Amino acid sequence: MIHKNFFLLSFFLGISNLISAQHSLSLNIDGVTSEEGNICFAIYTNESSFLKFDEVFKSGSCKAVKGNNAFQITDLPDGDYAIAIFHDANGNQNLDTNILGIPKEQLAFSKSKMKMFGPPKFEECVFTLKSNMEMKISLQ
Repeated sequence: MIHKNFFLLSFFLGISNLISAQHSLSLNIDGVTSEEGNICFAIYTNESSFLKFDEVFKSGSCKAVKGNNAFQITDLPDGDYAIAIFHDANGNQNLDTNILGIPKEQLAFSKSKMKMFGPPKFEECVFTLKSNMEMKISLQ
């Protein structure tokens, strides 16, 4: 009886570890034109929240380094994600745009680029995370 209970306990602990698996995403950002300001990222988990500042799943920033920047995002469960990144060169924590709404600061997305008439859609940027992953993104 004790062996059976131990086996069941071990089984359920193993299942719970698989269900709550957390992963890290290493981002390599290239094309940064200056060391001014920060590189900011926002991670989204669905189409309805994509590019809405109040519905970001996870966000952060690091000091800009001219050329290549790298940082790691941790504690991400299995799932579908899309990332938006921009170089906040003036450090105001906003993506600055001109009067027409065209970004004045460098910008990039996971798996996609800006379109001529606006940002890509969530489904154009989405990727599936099932284990630790590295991703390279080039700022435009």
